[in-house]
Amino acid sequence: MAGMATHVITGAGSGIGSAVARRLHARGDDLVLHARDAGRAKELSAEFPGATTLVGDLAEPDRLSWAFSHQSLPDRVDSLLHIAGVVDLGTVDELTPRSWHHQLNVNLVAPAELTRHLLPQLRAARGHVVFVNSGAGLAAHAQWAAYAASKHGLKALADSLRQEEHVNGVRVTSVYPGRTASPMQAKVHQQEGKRYDPSQWIDPESVATTILTAIDLPKDAELNDVTIRPGS
Repeated sequence: MAGMATHVITGAGSGIGSAVARRLHARGDDLVLHARDAGRAKELSAEFPGATTLVGDLAEPDRLSWAFSHQSLPDRVDSLLHIAGVVDLGTVDELTPRSWHHQLNVNLVAPAELTRHLLPQLRAARGHVVFVNSGAGLAAHAQWAAYAASKHGLKALADSLRQEEHVNGVRVTSVYPGRTASPMQAKVHQQEGKRYDPSQWIDPESVATTILTAIDLPKDAELNDVTIRPGS
């Protein structure tokens, strides 16, 4: 992406999102970092000097419109990077509507709503939307019903958006990382009752490299779907 680009990033506080934000910040791009609340926004501003923040709770997508109406959205958006996500494992006989709604809201409905609000800027910049999906967005396993459903839905959102916005020059990429060493992975292992060894899983930096490759690709090409698996 030539010149100074503006990136809106969710999930910049940890894991893959943090790795991506650090790389883009280091090269001098403008960052708009999504934060759940004012306290989190303050932390992110301290960590990434010069970045601006956008506050709204992804767990309550119905309220994002209201939250954004009280803030100024960026004038320009070269990339919208959906990296935030939540996971709560459980068998179908254990998962409650609350757990279903929480994962669907954060992982699917909020990305759709955030995209809707920023589409005018993305169209104007002929920008790029990246959805960090999951291996669970391609195959669902026992105990992963709600999370995998949210991620299968995210694939559908990306595929539909790509077809709709192609005429406007907006590129759409879905990235499907396998298990990545992150706080989320530590939580998954805890829920599975397994010992967590980060060295067994993908380094968030490797996923960040993949995301940067997608957004830095010349405009004549678009990476649609990229699957990343742990190496040897």
